Amino acid sequence: MDSHAARTASKVFGGRIRGSTMGAFLHGRVTYELMAEFWPTADQDPSSTAPMVEFARIWRDMPKIAYSRTLEKADWNTTVVRDVVPEEVMALKAQPGGDMVLGGADLGATFLRLGLVDELRMYVHPVLIGRGKPLFQPSDTRIELRLAETRTFGNGVVLLRYRRPEGSAT
Repeated sequence: MDSHAARTASKVFGGRIRGSTMGAFLHGRVTYELMAEFWPTADQDPSSTAPMVEFARIWRDMPKIAYSRTLEKADWNTTVVRDVVPEEVMALKAQPGGDMVLGGADLGATFLRLGLVDELRMYVHPVLIGRGKPLFQPSDTRIELRLAETRTFGNGVVLLRYRRPEGSAT
């Protein structure tokens, strides 16, 4: 995992999770594998910052769902689910335990297409990489969003938080 991204994720999510109603991480396979490669032992790395150590502990303990048709098993309090079934996701959302954080471009596109996203948080990093998977895939569906928050972090990362308007499909 890129150290800039790791430091930002740990600061942002550590602060968001601490004292909040965070319930689970939902990852696509690629995102899960990237996270599982870095975070389980990040708190043991002497170069990790205090927020990184905190987030490593949070990530290890937090329930996770990895959506994958190929992943055979997953560790670190993770359940592998083969397909996104809207009724199952709605049942998860209805359970007590807090917000679910969704990670992965393909999984995010699927959740958006199925109307399962209530809030969209985009972290814009001051890095141009020139290639990669687009965040939003081509779609004929228009999704109305309202800006709920912006925040600029000291390292130049900008949070853009959007919510669906009241009464729109979820």
